[in-house]
Amino acid sequence: MSDTDALPGIDHAPVEAWITAHVAGLTPPLKFSLISGGHSNITYFVDDSAGWGAVLRRPPLGSKGGNAHNMAREYMVIAALAGSPVPVPAALALCEDEAVNGSPFYVMGRCAGRVVENPETVAEFFPDHAARRRAGEQIVDVMAAMHMVDIDSVCLGDAARREGFLDRQLKRLTGVWEQNKTRELPVMETLRERLVALKPEQLATGIVHSDYRMGNVMFTADGTLSGVLDWELWTLGDPLADLAFLLNNWDEPDDDAPQVLMQLPPTRAPGFPTRAEVLARYAVATGFDVSGIEYYRAFQHWKIAIIAEGVKRRYEQGNMANQDVDFDHLSNRVVTMAELATAHLDRLG
Repeated sequence: MSDTDALPGIDHAPVEAWITAHVAGLTPPLKFSLISGGHSNITYFVDDSAGWGAVLRRPPLGSKGGNAHNMAREYMVIAALAGSPVPVPAALALCEDEAVNGSPFYVMGRCAGRVVENPETVAEFFPDHAARRRAGEQIVDVMAAMHMVDIDSVCLGDAARREGFLDRQLKRLTGVWEQNKTRELPVMETLRERLVALKPEQLATGIVHSDYRMGNVMFTADGTLSGVLDWELWTLGDPLADLAFLLNNWDEPDDDAPQVLMQLPPTRAPGFPTRAEVLARYAVATGFDVSGIEYYRAFQHWKIAIIAEGVKRRYEQGNMANQDVDFDHLSNRVVTMAELATAHLDRLG
């Protein structure tokens, strides 16, 4: 038995047979290897004996479904966006027969370049500041193009509800907070009340990626965006939610403290556009009124605070594989996210 035969999440023989039967142009035997870095759906490289390569995505081990782990739904959006101004991996094949591998999976093509996850990667991959500038502009331009896609023309118009995006999100996240919370934090309830009271009208409906940031796209060395990845949370709704999420993950080199929950974003390195330039470029590209962006940034920080509380809860319950964690930091990050949300709402007046 080879190492790849024992790879968790891949039943090698039936998966190889299925891919060989459904994806043209490959030469078995196939080799599978885990791509590290993901935090939800599992991603693997697939390599054949002649140098052909692809990527396989499947749900987490032991998952019970839900939209975030719906392989058909992920496959649908990248297939729909093929040939659009939004660069996506090629949709090669979808397997919904759980008898093959214990859960559905799909196979997609590879995109050129690499993911730029953090400032250290920036220094290595983008030593030229001109490439950093182009990468920053590209991620804005591609997001704008994604939000301007005619959802009916690409057959996604019935994939989710179009209207009431914030209403649905606020209701769902309130329930998630009640399930996740490990202590009483009055600021979270105050934020919920303010977000409900100040909720703007939805001015447009488009494809919302829901996790659009530099860590979820691929770039070539000159800063060209070659692929948008990790579509597990996509939906239809208010595009300004995506814009706000990107801005919240767009730390600048001189920011006093991190704005994000996880590792420092690439934009901590010099050479990228500022947040103000990102906002202005998006407004020009889409024609959308972005004057209310502070609301959406507050909403996204509140949402991340809820997610962070859930992470804290899972660690405290011993449900994470690695328990080497600073619990005080986990606890404080929830409060920090809530404080950032409050500050954005306060700027609305």
